Amino acid sequence: MTLPEELADAIRRMPKVELHHHIEGAAPPAFVRGMAAEKGLNISNIFDGRGAYDYADFLQFLDVYEQATKPLTSPEDYGRLTAAVLEEAAKDNVIYLETFISPAFCGGGDVAAWKEYLHAIREAAATVPEVTLRGIITAVRHFGPDEAKRAAICAQETVGSFITGFGMGGDENAGTFRDFTYAYDAAREAGLRLTTHAGEWGGPKVVREAIEVLKVERIGHGVRSIEDPKLVDYLAASGVVLEVCPQSNVALGVYPSTKSHPIQKLRKAGVTVTVSTDDPPFFHTTMTREFEELALAFGWDVDDFRALGITAADAAFCDKATRAALKSKLEKFVA
Repeated sequence: MTLPEELADAIRRMPKVELHHHIEGAAPPAFVRGMAAEKGLNISNIFDGRGAYDYADFLQFLDVYEQATKPLTSPEDYGRLTAAVLEEAAKDNVIYLETFISPAFCGGGDVAAWKEYLHAIREAAATVPEVTLRGIITAVRHFGPDEAKRAAICAQETVGSFITGFGMGGDENAGTFRDFTYAYDAAREAGLRLTTHAGEWGGPKVVREAIEVLKVERIGHGVRSIEDPKLVDYLAASGVVLEVCPQSNVALGVYPSTKSHPIQKLRKAGVTVTVSTDDPPFFHTTMTREFEELALAFGWDVDDFRALGITAADAAFCDKATRAALKSKLEKFVA
């Protein structure tokens, strides 16, 4: 089954807003292989015979992800990564991108080193003006609460027009949300907007805990909320935003297909949902492909995707002027 050419063309051309995206996870495999070759590193075991990232399940995915960061050892490396990632995003007409950046990978949590990495990232972002980039400092859950505290200190020291949020990714089974309240309280006091991964592997109880304990306004994934009708009602009433990444969920086996994904049911129930790619080359996706698959599965059209974009702009961790500019571009788009 294919989309009508008129709709497919409109999806390709339309401006897109993405809120759930990991900067290292967006590194093209060829870029990582090239960086590894420059540094004499052998990480060939993380690629399959076609040169794509190779993993069998979520935990192996996390391991491959971390192995793929090994060649990235300097601010210059992260500058090159940022430019490569934004150039790929621009091809899909992404006009605004929030990316998760972890100080654990950028200087080992040292504030002075982190500032050097951040400077390189921002300089590189300026070379791709088609995409407005914002950073969400992210703790890696399975690295533990102490690492999360270091990430929060880095966040406190660099909060501003570029670093606007704080979040947490990694293995959902590592510790509890209460283990990370110090980091989140510190980030909140610094004025950062808050999100966390939850409800991808853990059930709806985990989503509720994330909201109650960490007091986040957005949830990364959150799709298993659909299993608890009362939680769905709460999400709809409260306006807590779900950063949904359908092709990530399908690739990792959370759901067997886009058609079986709950995003349609969540949206119909009034839950605020957005659409993102998560780690695009790992899941063989782009923002264009996300929209195409949703159009095929649920019959969504340009008006649906425009509405999703406006919802994402409203949920973005950005200033009012940036938000207004994004919404204007979305509203003016002609299919």
